[in-house]
Amino acid sequence: MELSIVVPVYRSAACLPELARRVRDEAGRHFRDYELILVNDDSPDDSWHVIVRLTCEYPFVLGVNLRRNVGQDNAIMAGLRVATGHVIVIMDDDLQHDPADIAALCEQIQNGRDVAYARFEHKRQALWKNVGSWFNDRVATITLGKPRNIYMSPFKAIRREVVEEIAKYQGPYPYVDGLIFTVTSNLTQVPVTHYSRFAGKSNFNLLKSVAVWLKVVTGFSVIPLRMAMIVGGVISMSSFLLALYYILETLILGRQPAGYPSLIVSILFIGGVQLMGIGAIGEYVGRIFMTQNSRPQFTVKEIRRGLEHRSTARSAAEV
Repeated sequence: MELSIVVPVYRSAACLPELARRVRDEAGRHFRDYELILVNDDSPDDSWHVIVRLTCEYPFVLGVNLRRNVGQDNAIMAGLRVATGHVIVIMDDDLQHDPADIAALCEQIQNGRDVAYARFEHKRQALWKNVGSWFNDRVATITLGKPRNIYMSPFKAIRREVVEEIAKYQGPYPYVDGLIFTVTSNLTQVPVTHYSRFAGKSNFNLLKSVAVWLKVVTGFSVIPLRMAMIVGGVISMSSFLLALYYILETLILGRQPAGYPSLIVSILFIGGVQLMGIGAIGEYVGRIFMTQNSRPQFTVKEIRRGLEHRSTARSAAEV
């Protein structure tokens, strides 16, 4: 297989027929053989039935139905484990990523790059999402060692060898971009256009953005713990200096420091910092607990390929 296109699907039943048609028209012009892997992340709408119908219409469509909702990155991991292409493209299901740009991304892989990211000059989404993407990009630069000139786009092409290394990760909280940066630094980006969503509304909300941010800062770095230690040290030193100042003020000037306001502010401030540090530790401990319990990234309920109508139930280890 020359090309595999992995698409996590959630609440996008209205977009999938047009997506499959465009993939056929665009990929069919540039690649001899290819597959479109649609991973249904237990979508509550009619997405799986649409995927089944598409497997009856197009021999290149492969549908993967997950037993429960596991999130975008976990669904992508399910798609990567069944992908057979020499180049694997990851893209969204809402057609904000144009299949016409796949050839340009794959060209960079053929030129020797391991990963080619799509870079959007203007993103057609809410302002808070643009701000969140910018913040997440800066955090990834610090915690993951991401090159400053690389924008972490969900639309990307990856070399087969890199995907095989990524697929080895068995933890319950995968972050695909973080795994990419741990495998290779041979990256590039291609300028493309970001389009409006074809149908429906975005499924990405503030809570999901925070969850992605937590994956970045706790999944591949101990920086939050170091920051908690540094902040604790700064506060301890400040408290010592403040105590020294109050002692000198009492001995030299004979004035007693104002007690209640400064005491309450100090207690609340230090208590808040302590809770932040405990929360950071708890996040790491929780992830360790889930990993030690061998929580699966996903569980496959059914797979349908092309016109075959074959159905299998396989666990994550079997995929």
